[in-house]
Amino acid sequence: RERARERAREGAREGERERERARESERECVRESVRETRERVFVKKERENEREGESERESAGERERERERQRESGRERAIESERERASERSRARERERERARERENSRAQSPS
Repeated sequence: RERARERAREGAREGERERERARESERECVRESVRETRERVFVKKERENEREGESERESAGERERERERQRESGRERAIESERERASERSRARERERERARERENSRAQSPS
């Protein structure tokens, strides 16, 4: 009878150990699942950050290209307006030469 009770107690302890192993196994599965989820979230965030970084770099590049276009456009406008000023100076010199010729001609024609 004593041995039967001892076997029953031992069986109960073994059952409890088995249930504890099962609970620990379940906890380990949950921990693993949490790790996997965190890893997926981390990878997803990393990809988002990379895309945002690429997007920011593209935007910065586009802004720089736009600034360069503006600078180039400004240079072209400056060159064009300098050409116009030079052309105007040239026309003014030509008009001045024409007036000088006319004065010279009128002096030569007028009896003095």
